[in-house]
Amino acid sequence: MSAHSTAGFTFGAVVRRGRGWLPLIALSALLGSAVTLALPAVLGRAVDAIASGTDVNRWLTLACVLVGLAVAGALADAFAGTACVAGTTAWLRHRLVRSVLAGGPEGTRRWDSGDLVSRVSGSASDAAQAGPATVTAVAAAVPPVGSLVLLALIDPWLAVAFFGGVLLVIVVLWIFARRTAEISVAYQETQSRLAALLTEAIDGIRTIAAAGTVDQEERRVLEPLPDLHRHGLQTWRVLARSGAQAALVGPFILVAVLAIGGLQLVAGRITAGELFAAAQYAVIGAGLGGLTGIIGELARAQAGVRRSAEILSVEPIEYGSLRLPPGPGRLVYDEVSVTADGFTLLDRVDLDLPGGAAIAVVGPNGAGKSVLAALAARLRDPDAGFVRLDGVPLRALRRSVLRRAVGCAFERPVLIGRSVEEAISSGQITPVRTLAAARATQAHHYASRLPDGYHTPLPEAPMSGGEAQRLGLARAWHAERLLVLDDATSSLDTATEMLISRTLTGDSLHRTRLIVTHRVATAARADLVVWLDHGRVRAVGPHSRLWQDASYREIFG
Repeated sequence: MSAHSTAGFTFGAVVRRGRGWLPLIALSALLGSAVTLALPAVLGRAVDAIASGTDVNRWLTLACVLVGLAVAGALADAFAGTACVAGTTAWLRHRLVRSVLAGGPEGTRRWDSGDLVSRVSGSASDAAQAGPATVTAVAAAVPPVGSLVLLALIDPWLAVAFFGGVLLVIVVLWIFARRTAEISVAYQETQSRLAALLTEAIDGIRTIAAAGTVDQEERRVLEPLPDLHRHGLQTWRVLARSGAQAALVGPFILVAVLAIGGLQLVAGRITAGELFAAAQYAVIGAGLGGLTGIIGELARAQAGVRRSAEILSVEPIEYGSLRLPPGPGRLVYDEVSVTADGFTLLDRVDLDLPGGAAIAVVGPNGAGKSVLAALAARLRDPDAGFVRLDGVPLRALRRSVLRRAVGCAFERPVLIGRSVEEAISSGQITPVRTLAAARATQAHHYASRLPDGYHTPLPEAPMSGGEAQRLGLARAWHAERLLVLDDATSSLDTATEMLISRTLTGDSLHRTRLIVTHRVATAARADLVVWLDHGRVRAVGPHSRLWQDASYREIFG
């Protein structure tokens, strides 16, 4: 089964994942069921032995042995169940994380980050209950069925009375299972919405504090809380109603069995010990209502599997097997179009950008600049047309080849790694090259002044937006053939931006640099400017020539 395919990802597939522990869980559960069924018969024999004055010790000893087996089975079941759920949860979370990362920005665009985190953490653990809950549910049905058979062996009329009451319990459980499944899905979806809103608020915590809108944001984040409360109350109400109904049916079963058993005892058809055993079996049958908890687990597991399957349905970015031929980094857009949610972001873009040049991409907001940059880095694929690097379609390149050749830096870089050094190197280049990249992007001055220099833990390294951008630039600097910079210098002060801009435009490695920018100075220093407007290329040329157009000048305010 493919790591990113849901062809085999079903409730049954999750159950089968726990196959290493399920036999032990089943054996423990069946042992408990067998003890539950055997104990009334043994105690009944003990009652008859007391009445007849024969050897009682043998039956009491056997009863103690059965109790000991029940305790051992319960301990084994608890251990195996915990281990099974933990292992399945880890397996499922690994698959979910891999699916999210392999899908890229576009693959997971329809989910908020908080929702994704909720599914990877909460839904995965709920789904992992599928195996133990299924085995436990099947095993829990053994005592009532066995009780029916044993009652029939004692006296058929006892079995008839028992069966009529159990049918009522089954109806109650069926209604409970259907309602619980609906509520479980609604509860998990509301949890995800709450997590998504909280994640948004955390990302914008500085803006919220600066704007003084803490109270408004608190209300917005907690807006789904009444729905969560309502779904929780519905769960408990359904559970309470079903438990009460089962509790009413239980005494009815016991009274019916005892009434018929008493008549049979008077008629001499059964012994006192058999009547005692029949009463115990009636209690076991009434205990079928205790399945509500297991059914609740099954419902939550089913909801978890469903929500996990949606993530696993994300199609991964497919890579080819080709390598890049020698070349200067020539970048070609061939009749490229991109649409999203019914809107055209790029419309039949044709560009042939020379290798080794510094190319500025300018245009008003919504012109498609970031989309053009994302295509060059293959962070998304065009809906029509091709993007080629030195004659090879990006889709046909090996992932390792593509990522070595192309580096990206963004307006709001997310820095990853245990230390500042890892944030730059990504663990893939030598310290010497890391230092060179930091110097080239003006990040060295910042990193060297930290308490532990480049080895400072990333969470302990205070940084401004401009300093984060410099580290993001340094991380992208390792690219061998193409640098894609999406407004990656917007937070820098003018002096630092000028230094980095000179480094970019005078790159000694002669890589192609695609620079999305809003700054006139950056466009002026570029070899070529691509002017986008409403998803189309309006003009391509040197900045000095385009500057003669008043509409071009308006872009920079």
